Amino acid sequence: MTKRILTTIMLLTCIFTTVSQAQTTPKKVYDESLNPLEQIEKAVTKAKDEGKHVICQVGGNWCPWCLRFAEFMSNDEEISKLVDENFVYIHVNYRPRQSGNSDEVERGQQLMKRLNNAGRFGFPVMVVLDEEGKVLHIQDSSFLEEGKGYNKEKVMRFFANWTRKAVKP
Repeated sequence: MTKRILTTIMLLTCIFTTVSQAQTTPKKVYDESLNPLEQIEKAVTKAKDEGKHVICQVGGNWCPWCLRFAEFMSNDEEISKLVDENFVYIHVNYRPRQSGNSDEVERGQQLMKRLNNAGRFGFPVMVVLDEEGKVLHIQDSSFLEEGKGYNKEKVMRFFANWTRKAVKP
């Protein structure tokens, strides 16, 4: 009888742990199959057509803070609205510890060169591009953090200060 109760408790613990982990694991938002340089150029074209700036959230599915920021934004209607109205927002995949694949290493180096070595700030890092694709600003996301998440006021201020209207009144 004791063995059966102990087994049941262990089974319930495993189920609870699995369910709670599944609920707390953020959705992966970085498409690793895309060429990041082509992704950026398409976003710049779209931004020019729509009269917006581009924000590249550089990071990867390997980065918990990157996924946390994406989830934070998508769960806040006010932030989502500000971003949707003013930016072409893309998740640009970058792996700082690339495999020995020389094409992948070269692409990563080209990406960092294109974004003014944005990776020096850690990940995620937000890079604001104007409608011509010029880097306007690189935002170290650690300044937007609060506890194990992000501070809404700081995030809103960052986005509001880099809209096209704010930069070119």
